[in-house]
Amino acid sequence: MAQVSLKDVSKVYPGGVTAVNKVSLGIENKEFMVLVGPSGCGKSTTLRMIAGLEEISSGELYLGDKLVNDVPAKDRDIAMVFQNYALYPHMTVFENMAFGLKLRRYPKAEIEKRVNDAAGILGLKRLFSRRPKELSGGERQRVAVGRAIVRKPLVFLFDEPLSNLDAKLRVQMRTEIHKLHLRLATTMIYVTHDQTEAMTMGDRIAVMKDGLVQQVADPITIYDHPVNKFVASFIGSPPMNFMLGRIIKKDSRFYFDEGKIKVKIVEEMNRIIASYAGKEIFLGIRSEDIYDKLFVSTAPPENIVRATCEVVEPLGSEVYLYLNTGKHSFIARVGAHDRPLINQDMDLVFDMSKVHFFDKDTEATVV
Repeated sequence: MAQVSLKDVSKVYPGGVTAVNKVSLGIENKEFMVLVGPSGCGKSTTLRMIAGLEEISSGELYLGDKLVNDVPAKDRDIAMVFQNYALYPHMTVFENMAFGLKLRRYPKAEIEKRVNDAAGILGLKRLFSRRPKELSGGERQRVAVGRAIVRKPLVFLFDEPLSNLDAKLRVQMRTEIHKLHLRLATTMIYVTHDQTEAMTMGDRIAVMKDGLVQQVADPITIYDHPVNKFVASFIGSPPMNFMLGRIIKKDSRFYFDEGKIKVKIVEEMNRIIASYAGKEIFLGIRSEDIYDKLFVSTAPPENIVRATCEVVEPLGSEVYLYLNTGKHSFIARVGAHDRPLINQDMDLVFDMSKVHFFDKDTEATVV
């Protein structure tokens, strides 16, 4: 079983710099787990500790039932695909893919079979005689993946493998890696700073910040139910909009008052939000949950927000509106037909059943 378990794993560098702080994480057999977060959050260091390329300062790392803290990288039955491909420039594609097997003294016939099988999956046979300098970025990445496949490891590790590719090729390779996981049915751990990659590829996502795991869940749960303001802001494109305001109570009803705007909180949230009456709180709302009132047949007046449209950004199938209340800026994602006038006030509708609230001090989710 290719399960990977981290129990309070930390990495502290000389000088007391903590890169990873007591991370506990379980990756199931055949699961595609994505570690995502901003640069410096500790995700690549975590991956390198799993690979055996970084020494663990404290905690325990298990592959299956085996504690591997002191097991050398070469004996962990793990294959890693790096950001810079790490191909040998003087070797052909075939030789690059076969090199690891030759070091392990596999029979020649077995090497040829494994390399041909991997090349067939990735469409590399026609490139066997070429060297890395003769390949495109996408081809080099496929060779690096192929070199990992031929070893038939228990676990595949990917360290931001698509960050050097152009946007179109990233989408293509993202799909290929996802299909590869389904075909090989093996455990994969994938590190990226790109939340779109995380959302589209992962069975589960572990969001990291400052060496700590903030939330682990499937992509939809993380998108719809973030545990704190950081996760809410990091997952989603464009990021969630935030406004700092105060909860006020009037005639047994609760409102969020931003200073320039006031919207009514849905009754289902009243019980939880009641303890914040008179206090400041963050309201979060995603861009797709803000509508142009012109295209909404019925909208409660207490859900209508007036703002100035500062920029209209057409993206083909949809349009981003950059808006300002005079106190806060926010983005609405609307249909392609919606093109309001720039620097003009417009009425918008907040879908208050979709909003999130975050504690001002802890930034933890309230509702």
